[in-house]
Amino acid sequence: MRWLIALLLIALAIWYFLPEPEPRPVEETFIGEEIKALNKAKQFEQEYLEAVRERQEKMEAELDEQDGG
Repeated sequence: MRWLIALLLIALAIWYFLPEPEPRPVEETFIGEEIKALNKAKQFEQEYLEAVRERQEKMEAELDEQDGG
């Protein structure tokens, strides 16, 4: 009986002192493809909004030239 208790204590000590594994990035889990698609959509949205802003600035500059000239 003593050897069983000693074995349990040794097993608990080993389990306690083992380092925890590093968490996996979300992109490597089962939902990874959806996360990649979401990030791609966010990037596309940012590029689209930037292009719209540039186009608006260009149109405003052209209007200012027409009004001033």
